[in-house]
Amino acid sequence: MVSYEVSMGLLIMPVLFLTETANISGVIFEQQSMYLIIPLFPISILFFICILAETNRLPFDLPEAESELVSGYNVEYSSITFALFFLAEYSSIILMCSLFVSLFLGGWWPFFNIVFLSYIPG
Repeated sequence: MVSYEVSMGLLIMPVLFLTETANISGVIFEQQSMYLIIPLFPISILFFICILAETNRLPFDLPEAESELVSGYNVEYSSITFALFFLAEYSSIILMCSLFVSLFLGGWWPFFNIVFLSYIPG
């Protein structure tokens, strides 16, 4: 699984070169006027494919083959081991999604600077 990390690292480099910083907050602040998914659309698609491969989502779910019975390697785990295994797997998914949003979709900035007000002072 080393190849996915190498390609993800190489795909992060254009983002760092374009924003001229390696700080995640700096990358997000550079996206105030325009999200980086617009000028770096092919790189963002490749990065998303690497995320799918790294987190074993479809169509890269190779650890669980169709020929194995029931649910593949999950049969051997029970109780807390099963819970910890899936906790680690889904925390990896959350980490990768937050990395994608921070690098390409502007992080915490509102979508195209649209602010939704839930409270209007009166």
